[in-house]
Amino acid sequence: MTAIATMPETRGKLTEGAPLAPLVWFKSGGPAQWLFEPKDIEDLQQFLRDLDPEIAVWPLGLGSNLIIRDGGIRGVVVRLGKAFAAIKADGLTLTCGAGAPGISAASTARDHGIAGMEFLRGIPGTIGGAVRMNAGAYGREVCDILESAEVILRNGDLVTIPLADMGYTYRHSELPDGAIVVSARFRGESGDPVIIGAEMKRIGDEREASQPLRTKTGGSTYKNPEGQKAWQLVDDAGCRGLQIGQAQVSEKHCNFLINLGGATSADIEALGEEVRKRVKAHSGVDLQWEIQRVGNEA
Repeated sequence: MTAIATMPETRGKLTEGAPLAPLVWFKSGGPAQWLFEPKDIEDLQQFLRDLDPEIAVWPLGLGSNLIIRDGGIRGVVVRLGKAFAAIKADGLTLTCGAGAPGISAASTARDHGIAGMEFLRGIPGTIGGAVRMNAGAYGREVCDILESAEVILRNGDLVTIPLADMGYTYRHSELPDGAIVVSARFRGESGDPVIIGAEMKRIGDEREASQPLRTKTGGSTYKNPEGQKAWQLVDDAGCRGLQIGQAQVSEKHCNFLINLGGATSADIEALGEEVRKRVKAHSGVDLQWEIQRVGNEA
C-alpha cells in the first residue's frame, strides 16, 4: 500500500481502504486503496498535481454501470459530490456539473423549456459518466446534445474539450486515462415543458415496466450489436434466468444481470462471460460488455 506520507494535502476527504460496494448498484466488490472526495475543482486540480504520477486515478459516479472486482481498486478513486452537481440553464443551453444525476439534468431542461434532453431521464448514472461513455437511451445519445466538456487531466490541468475532439463512437469516448469530467455544456431546442414532461414520464414508466430497477443491478450489460438487440440474443440463447452463485440474468430483462443478495463480483462477471459464450455458440454474435469492469480479482 502507498504510505500515507506520500499522499497530497487536501481540503476534501481522503479515506484509505474505503469500501466501494455500498457506492455501486451491484453492492459488490472490494475497497479502494484510497477514496478522494474533493471539495471543489481547485482542490481536485491541486491534488492531482501533487499526486505521484505513477499512482492511477479512477473516477466513480453513481456506480450504475460498473463491476468493481473483489480485490478492489489500487490507486485513487475520485468521487465527485454535491460541489460538482450544479445545473444551470441559459437559453437553450444547459451546463451540468459532472456529479449531477441524468434525471436532474432532464428535469431542469424540462423546467426551462429545453427539448431534446428527455432521454437523460433514462440514464441512471451521473453526467460525468454519461459524457465519458457517450451514454444513450430511447434513440438519442450524449453526442447528440453535447457542445463541450470541462475535463481535469491527470496532471491537474483544466481543459475544455469540444464535441469534435471527444472521439465519440457507440458507448465510447477517446478521453485520456485518468482524465476526470467535471462539467458539460449541452444544447437543446425550444420546447413545451408539458410535452417534454410527458415524454420524460413515458421514458420513466417504460423503464419501470421493462427493467429490474428495484434490484441490485448494473444497467445494460452488453452493447447492442449493429441492427440487433442484446437482450434478444441473450434470450434466444436460453440465458433468461441463468444463475451462477447469487448472480442471475434478470427474468424481467435479459440484458440485465442482478445480484440476488450474496453475489460476489466474480460471480457476476463469470455469469456475464458465460452468457457471452452461449450467445456466441448460438448465434455467432460476439457480445461486447457495456458495463465497465475495473479493479483486481480477489
